[in-house]
Amino acid sequence: MALDNVSWGEERIANELLLKLGIRVYPRTVRKYMPKHPRSGPRGDQRWSTFVRNHASAIIACDFCIAVTATFRLFYVLVVIEHGSRRLLHCNVTEYPTAEWTLQQLREAISCDHPYRYLIHDRDNIFSKGLDRSISRLGIDVIETPYRSPQANSICGRVIGSLRRECLDYMIPLNETHLRKIVKEWVAYYNRSRPHAALGPSVPDPPPGIPVSIGYERHRIAEKLKVISRPILCGLHHEYALAPI
Repeated sequence: MALDNVSWGEERIANELLLKLGIRVYPRTVRKYMPKHPRSGPRGDQRWSTFVRNHASAIIACDFCIAVTATFRLFYVLVVIEHGSRRLLHCNVTEYPTAEWTLQQLREAISCDHPYRYLIHDRDNIFSKGLDRSISRLGIDVIETPYRSPQANSICGRVIGSLRRECLDYMIPLNETHLRKIVKEWVAYYNRSRPHAALGPSVPDPPPGIPVSIGYERHRIAEKLKVISRPILCGLHHEYALAPI
């Protein structure tokens, strides 16, 4: 797994083994057997405010990141995430982000019977006063992050970092259509297959059979079963599962 997925760390591999294959191995044990590569530097940490901890299930957040195509065209990627479940509600790409376009994306992300009370975004000019008023009519209070305080929207910043490290840093989109296809495939993988340490570990939208029950032999796979893998994003990542021999 470490050789097939260059961006995975020991905790990520341990979570994959636990949820998908039913093998409980501690991250330290995984690190012992991982190939040694020079690290680029510390990842840093993200702080959680009391407000976010207490209202995580009622909070959504959004933010933009930038992607460059092979022809050096600049595109903006909007992500909308649910704090409590870490589920990506919506993701889309545009070359010319406007308040009207952003408002339409938020309307597509928020259903009529939504349980949300707060929307967090930064003070970018794209998030206009008219956009905030329209969101308020949906019964959602808009909270703008303080100036020069990216940690106030750390959950959204974290998922954007994951999008870069696990997708955009390794793939060069050819055009807008290709970029949208890449991002949507990664979002589906993020929601349905990728283990999240903050969830226990768990998956935001787990398919049937996840997590795999752990038998008496927690380090061994049951008889008549084998490990299969399915490539994601042309082999950048792999999804593992058990199947009959």
